[in-house]
Amino acid sequence: MPGLLRGVARTAVVAGTATAVSNRVSRRQQGRWAEQEQNAYAAAPAPQPAPSAEPPAPDMTTKIEQLKQLGDLKEQGVLTEAEFEEQKRRLLAS
Repeated sequence: MPGLLRGVARTAVVAGTATAVSNRVSRRQQGRWAEQEQNAYAAAPAPQPAPSAEPPAPDMTTKIEQLKQLGDLKEQGVLTEAEFEEQKRRLLAS
C-alpha cells in the first residue's frame, strides 16, 4: 500500500505543479496580449471628425422657379412692387 500512496502523492504533486505552471504561463501571455493591444490603440491615429454637412447651393433652375412664383404672386396682387423687389433681391443674393 505504501507504493500506491506514494504514486498517488507523486501524481498529485505533478498535476498541481503542471496546473500552477500553466496558470502562470496563461497570465503572462494575457499580460503580453493586453500590452500589445494597448500599444496598438496608442499607435492608431485618432479618428477624424466627420465633415459638417453644408446645405447644397441652390442651382439656377431652382432660383428661376422661385422667381416665376414671385412674379405670379405679384400678378395676383399678393405682393406689392416693393415686396416683390425685396424678395427678388434676397433670392438673387443667395
